[in-house]
Order: sequence, then structure tokens, then C-alpha cells
Amino acid sequence: MKCTKYLGFCLMVMLLLAGCSSNGNNTNQAESSETTLDKAKRQGFITVGFANEMPYAYATPDGKLTGASVEVARKVLTNLGIEQMDGVLTEFGSLIPGLQAQRFDLITAGMFITKERAEQVDFANPEYSIGEAIAVKKGNPLNIHSYEDIKNNPDVKVAVMVGVIEVNYLKSVGVQESQIVTVPDQPSAISALQSGRADVITMTGPSLQAVLDSAKDSEIERVMDFEQPIVDGNSVRGYGAAVFRQEDDEFREAFNQELQKLQESGELLDILMSFGFTEQELPGDMTTEELLN
Repeated sequence: MKCTKYLGFCLMVMLLLAGCSSNGNNTNQAESSETTLDKAKRQGFITVGFANEMPYAYATPDGKLTGASVEVARKVLTNLGIEQMDGVLTEFGSLIPGLQAQRFDLITAGMFITKERAEQVDFANPEYSIGEAIAVKKGNPLNIHSYEDIKNNPDVKVAVMVGVIEVNYLKSVGVQESQIVTVPDQPSAISALQSGRADVITMTGPSLQAVLDSAKDSEIERVMDFEQPIVDGNSVRGYGAAVFRQEDDEFREAFNQELQKLQESGELLDILMSFGFTEQELPGDMTTEELLN
């Protein structure tokens, strides 16, 4: 009799443990199947990667994350129910690897949409379009007005940030690898020009203007009659967008829907204008799908 009661007690304990184990597994399964968007909504925050590049994404002296791309993303995410953005400062060339390694869940760095990058990550629709620009020493002593001028003078050194699209543009028009000085960020590009390690620096128009305004160096000037590069027979004009992991289709599509609302309401232009953009930098009806086809 005692043996029967003992066996019954053991059976009850085993059933209870099995039930607890099953609930734990169900919870783990639910968490593992949770999408990035669902997780961000549940937690109320998301982690974003940025490269400290004005005016797209940068940290202010007091540590606040801001910039055109950041504020567009902040508005979109708020409308999606995600109130907080936690920034991870990363060199531009490390943004995509960091996203893939899940160091963060979204890139807000003004990254241009390219076919090469689209093989690794997915882009939202563009939030702006931008041309290129250059800066030189005061008076433009080497008479540089285009990437072609850099190519035609093999002694000219041009500073660019590692991983940016300008490297591809320079090489496409024939600038030699030995002429390209790669730097980790914008301040380093300015330093290269100031120290003589480079004769010219290049980046997108708003970005260059922002870094020149910040440097306040009267010995450096922007080349206002710069000729846009011609690559594969087409004038170069880049389109910047937020970047997602390839498995985050739901998140990207939700982002696109809210971005479209911002553009239709005029809020997108208002945000961009506060960072030195104009109506000419709006993306119009261009989509990422069209850019990649």
C-alpha cells in the first residue's frame, strides 16, 4: 500500500516537472520566433548603428544621437510604437558587419543604396538623394574641379572614409589606389587635408558642408563648381536609406509605410531641412527596387 502511494506521488511529481519543462520550452520557442519589430515594440527601444558622420548620423558633444537619418528614423520608429533609440558608434566600414552580427538591429547612417551592399542587407526606400562634393586648400592651388582632375594628376592625394561609396566612384573614373587615402571618419579627413597628407577630400554635399562648418578653417574651401562624376555613362547621384537585416522583411515594410506617410505630409522635408537639405534632396517617387533593377 505504501509502495503504491509512493509510486503515485512520484508520478505526480514527474507530470508537474514535465508541465514546467513544456511551459519553459513554449516560452523559449515564442521568444525565438519573435521578430525584430515585435521585440522592439515589446521592449520600447531599439539599437541602431551609426558612424558619426554629419549631417546624417552623429553624436552631439553632450552625447545625444541626432542627424538627418537619425531623426527620420526616430519619427518613423515613434510612429511604430518604438519610443527609444540606443546608438552604437561604429566606423562606417563596420556598419554592415555589425548589423549582420546583431550588434544592432538597424543602421541609421545615411548609407547609399548599392547593388553590392544589397547582396548583404536590405534597404528601406530612400529618404533623400545626394550629389558629391570636394574641398581643397584655399585658392584651389592644384585646380581640382572634378574626379577627372584627380585622375589626371597622379601626384594628387584624395582622402575618403573607409567603406564609403566615393571610393568606388573614384576608382570607376580611373583614380589610382595609390592616390586614395582612407580615413576612419570626417574629422580625420579634415586633418589629412590640413596636414598635407591629402590635397582634396570628398564626400556628399551636405556632409561636406556640415564638416566644413564645424571645422571653421579659413584655409579650406569647398569647390563650388565641382563636376559630378560620370560612372558607366551616368551622372552619379546617391540615394540614402535605413538598412535592415535580410530576414527583417516585416520591419522594413512597416518602416517604408511610415516613411511614405512622412513624405506625403511634408514632415520628411521639414526634418531634412533642419540639417541643411533642400527640396532638391527629396527622393521623389524613387524606390529601392527601382534603384537596384
